[in-house]
Amino acid sequence: MASTLESFNPTTGDLLATVRTTAPADVAGVVAEVARVQPLWAALALSDRARYLRRAAQVILSELDDLRDLIAREQGKPRTEAYLMELIPTIDALRWIADNGPKLLKDESIAMPQPYFWLKRSRFVYEPLGVVGVIAPWNYPWSIPLGETAMALMAGNGVVVKPSSLTPLIGERIERLFLRAGLPQGIVRVIHGPGTGEALVESPVAKVFFTGSVETGRSVGEACARQLKGSVLELGGKDPMLVLEDANLHHAVGGALWGGFANAGQTCAGVERIYVMAEVADRFIAGVVAGAKRLNVGDPQRWETEVGPMISEQQRAVVTELVENAVAAGATLECGGPTSLPGLRGAFFAPAVLTGVTHEMRIMKEEIFGPVLPIMVVNSHQQALDLANDSRFGLGASVWTRDRQLGERIAHRLDAGMVWINDHLFSHGAFQCSWGGVKDSGLGVTHSKFGLYAAVNIKVVSRNSGATRNFWWHPYDETLGFALRGAADLLYGRDDDRRRALRQGLVPLAEVARRTLRKPPRDTQP
Repeated sequence: MASTLESFNPTTGDLLATVRTTAPADVAGVVAEVARVQPLWAALALSDRARYLRRAAQVILSELDDLRDLIAREQGKPRTEAYLMELIPTIDALRWIADNGPKLLKDESIAMPQPYFWLKRSRFVYEPLGVVGVIAPWNYPWSIPLGETAMALMAGNGVVVKPSSLTPLIGERIERLFLRAGLPQGIVRVIHGPGTGEALVESPVAKVFFTGSVETGRSVGEACARQLKGSVLELGGKDPMLVLEDANLHHAVGGALWGGFANAGQTCAGVERIYVMAEVADRFIAGVVAGAKRLNVGDPQRWETEVGPMISEQQRAVVTELVENAVAAGATLECGGPTSLPGLRGAFFAPAVLTGVTHEMRIMKEEIFGPVLPIMVVNSHQQALDLANDSRFGLGASVWTRDRQLGERIAHRLDAGMVWINDHLFSHGAFQCSWGGVKDSGLGVTHSKFGLYAAVNIKVVSRNSGATRNFWWHPYDETLGFALRGAADLLYGRDDDRRRALRQGLVPLAEVARRTLRKPPRDTQP
């Protein structure tokens, strides 16, 4: 008898539906089934694959409101954020991939300017890997796996998606989306259930795209390395926000509130710590506290709701413990914390602001993954930079200043995969921008042309005209040696080197050229 996985509404605790699970022992079989379909998909022209992805974008548009409410019900994002952070970005991503994928993945000529390669032609060929695995998180259960799946499909791969067990219904809709768009049945498969993620990593998939915790990501990377296959790992974040003395405080306050509290703070690249210059600290903190108190916490299916429930009581408990630890160590909780709402059983957490924090506190080192903004006052740009880089994470970071050149200089010194100046996080919705971190925040990137290249095998194909032999082939002798020495001076030397080469190396060069152009003896021809 097939087992099932239950999906619950994090706002009410009600059972939404069940999905059938896949036994871990059957995962390799699912991969094999996708592998049988994949060559048919890979045989399509790039333009044809792009046409199917445009259809998928249109399917999302036709189901937009239904998908919006599914995300609100199963994951807890407010309706506006379901549009803003999940659905509209994926429509745009599918269109960007369809528009740019054929140009980026077509064969690419390689310039061969060296004179000794003048009869050769080379090109990059971007070939599908085969079947790739996508292991998705619960915090962005639609946009993350869908974007990675679309990249892999554009590159000619088949895909097996493992959604989070907390958001299986959203995962199911990804497979349905591509079926409705007309892609071959079986080119995208979704699997559910305990142990299936590990089984997918150990299966014959050619590569794994994983988004999740550092600990699990490290084990995924190690398992892939043992099998000599690639992985792209997007792990955690502890994004700093640096507010300089000349920042537009109105915008900085708004950016802090959105970057820290959108999706109930459950965003890898959300604002997790703020360093504000002392000159503007009082005004900035007052603005953030007042703004946090105004945010509407409630049912994500109500239009006025700005902060929905956390995904689970367990996640709320983690955040609560970090806040309590900071307060016990001397921080001040200016507002917010665990809360309950009439008629709703969800794990709600009112937006919280902490002041008086220090870098010795756990809340400034560990990923919070909840609606909490710790704010630390600093006295110099260097102090802000040092503290921002004092982290094992390096996903995103932001600098807020009116001085463009100063912002650029600081951006180059921040340890992060993405840095935004006077903004935060937005580029996850701009698929042309790469997405990925450094240090414990992950390995490799998704999105952009680099994400597409992560989904292919890059092969060099070179061709010789066949009219001549290579001059460096056997037999070796002194003439060849002097010719090589002279060629090095002529091509790469200074003026004196070139003059010497013309005096000493011209005869050997001419002799080697004669040998190269000479037709082979009749008895050596096939």
